[in-house]
Amino acid sequence: MSNEKPNNDLSHHILPNSATMVGACIMVISIVKSLHPNLANYLIDKALAIDSVLFMVSALLSFSSIRAGRSSDSLERWAEVVFLLGLGSMTVITLLFSFEIA
Repeated sequence: MSNEKPNNDLSHHILPNSATMVGACIMVISIVKSLHPNLANYLIDKALAIDSVLFMVSALLSFSSIRAGRSSDSLERWAEVVFLLGLGSMTVITLLFSFEIA
């Protein structure tokens, strides 16, 4: 048996999900833009824009990892970390958004 770390192709999962999350951010931004303008909606709008950048960086890192082949473990790790940061921030933004509407 080899001592090499098995390649689990995590980047193949991160790439399409990151792209989907960019679309979700854009959709929520358009919903927020249609609501009555106030400070909370302004902040949510800007936070989601930053969040979509996180997901885009994650998608680019995972794409680069796929293109680089076996030697890309660090790219895949960074793609995973940035993706998880995006998910965490989107969860916080969603909580803020939901309580603002209620």
